[in-house]
Amino acid sequence: MSLGYYDWLVKVIVLGDSGVGKTNILTQFCDSKFSQNYTATIGVDFKIKILNVQDKKIKLQIWDTAGQERFRNITQTYYKGAYGIIFVYSLVDRNSFNNVEGWIKSILESSTDEVCSILVGNKLDSQDRRVSTAEGEKLAQKYNMPFIETSALENKNIQDIFDRLGQNLKIRLDNEGQKLSNNMNTQSGQFKLNQETNKTQQPQSSCNSC
Repeated sequence: MSLGYYDWLVKVIVLGDSGVGKTNILTQFCDSKFSQNYTATIGVDFKIKILNVQDKKIKLQIWDTAGQERFRNITQTYYKGAYGIIFVYSLVDRNSFNNVEGWIKSILESSTDEVCSILVGNKLDSQDRRVSTAEGEKLAQKYNMPFIETSALENKNIQDIFDRLGQNLKIRLDNEGQKLSNNMNTQSGQFKLNQETNKTQQPQSSCNSC
């Protein structure tokens, strides 16, 4: 796919403990590849892919971050300017699930911007599940974000992560464009949109402050 034309350039961060499959989720989505050989991400890495959402093309700059504690300060420097965040844990690693809220809190402490987020339970292919679907759903509901279980190995629901995130990104970006247009029109004296009417007409997204 050509990476030339796009409507929006959006920064997306993938967060979670080391070994939960963040890199393989990213390489499956961008390159249709999966590696059985585990190599921990050092610091940060990123890939670019254009996502078609209805009539818009969103160019995703997706940052794959290190999950190890020693890289936490480096990782946090890349939070700024992110429009989307994918929180990943492993369905076979209870600790990685318990640590998700720590990753969420690090976002809350580092950014005041509204972001679109999604919670992902990876390694659905494994028979040694340690975290139930109900637990993942409950955590996602607590922070008002969508939830999905995936298998990077089997390429199951990987596209769905980005499709669902993309839908919410489009809503936010459309709303921001409308607000900018309204402000420009108000300043030029052409017309002033009724604020209450505008609020009613705006679509709702699952973007939130985490």
